[in-house]
Amino acid sequence: MRHPGEQAVQRRAGVRAPDLGSARTRAEIPDAAAEFLREQPMLLIGAADAEGLVWAGVLTGAPGFARAADARTLVVDAVPGGPFTGVFDTGNDAGHDIGTLAVEPQTRRRMRINGRARRDGGRLVIRTDQVYANCPKYLQRRTLTGVAGPGGGTSTAGDRLTAAQRAWIGEADTFFVATHADGLGADVSHRGGSPGFVEVVDDRRLVWPDYAGNSMYMTLGNLELNPAAGLLFLDWSNGDALHLTGRARVDWDPHDVPGARRLVEFELDRVVHVTGESTLRWTFEDASRFNPPAARR
Repeated sequence: MRHPGEQAVQRRAGVRAPDLGSARTRAEIPDAAAEFLREQPMLLIGAADAEGLVWAGVLTGAPGFARAADARTLVVDAVPGGPFTGVFDTGNDAGHDIGTLAVEPQTRRRMRINGRARRDGGRLVIRTDQVYANCPKYLQRRTLTGVAGPGGGTSTAGDRLTAAQRAWIGEADTFFVATHADGLGADVSHRGGSPGFVEVVDDRRLVWPDYAGNSMYMTLGNLELNPAAGLLFLDWSNGDALHLTGRARVDWDPHDVPGARRLVEFELDRVVHVTGESTLRWTFEDASRFNPPAARR
């Protein structure tokens, strides 16, 4: 059942029920999904903090650190820090809205699991509400080439992007976007394209194209109801993470950007750069054949 924001975006985009094909969500974790999760060393997450700011982040561990304890329970042997510190310390069995995304870059497979999470000692326990697989479009293939030990990474914060951060974003081929709608849950999704597909307008504004996907519009549907959004850019070679939080809006005019159905404009409120946040080290192999050329504007 689509929520009102998703339905509104689908109507605007002219999506009919048959266009959704086999895309559907379920509350339970299928056996194939449970097996996929057990093989993953990385999990992306998204949630709103106590101020209502939405953040995207990454958790890593040995394969099996994220596993299905039963059909509706995902256990993750990690607790996010940085902008997520204390977010899941609810003291409430109902937990806090969370979106999660398991991505396997070497095979371009991915799966979204959304629900409510609570901290239980050194782990997260997630009660699942939405589970479904995503298509492999716009995922760049990367190979895991090393795992670093847990380090004492440094964290710096600000309200504007530095020149180095703007350059990082401007050359990125991948990022993750988290959204949240009150009473309807959180979500985190992948965005990919040719390097340069994210336009850095200035030190507080970004624009990226929204390409054809599965037509479920979970991200855009949440933004229809709540403009708060969190972005995560990873440095795949050294594990650095760049967390951005702010507000996003959809421009339904694609402005002749190659492959774009519409554009998403993002305005930054805060940025946090954490060195070595991910323990995983990846090597780029090849780009998705679905990537349109980036528009250098």
